Amino acid sequence: MNITEIRGHKGIGPAVRGRALVASDDFSTRYDLDRDRGVFSRPSHTLYGESYVGRILVLNAAKGGVASAWMLREMVQCEKAPLALLLNNANPVMAQGAAFANLPFVDRFETDITAVLQTGDELYVDPANGLVRIEKRPTA
Repeated sequence: MNITEIRGHKGIGPAVRGRALVASDDFSTRYDLDRDRGVFSRPSHTLYGESYVGRILVLNAAKGGVASAWMLREMVQCEKAPLALLLNNANPVMAQGAAFANLPFVDRFETDITAVLQTGDELYVDPANGLVRIEKRPTA
């Protein structure tokens, strides 16, 4: 099956184009990231050591509480943020954080996006329409 478009719930933020960074792990801004260096810092995370800055971050589910909102905004202000955040399942705090940070964000997709998308995919994300389009796949 060759999926080129994936639909999710209507999201937050402006449309963007960029390269995906994908893992089926869950996501916490507080416990998974070194926000000063812009990399995943939890050793047990699949993306440990990877830079998320300027990438479309594709993960399974949001973890964490109220600190996520100000952390996302701080990451955007310090230019240490992902380009967009795509989650299979988000919590209200993560959605509020994305809105507070004006970070493009979409969740609740029609399929498991961590299984369909792969790191290096060039994506177009249109949050207002809940649309993710695969524009180019990495070549082997």
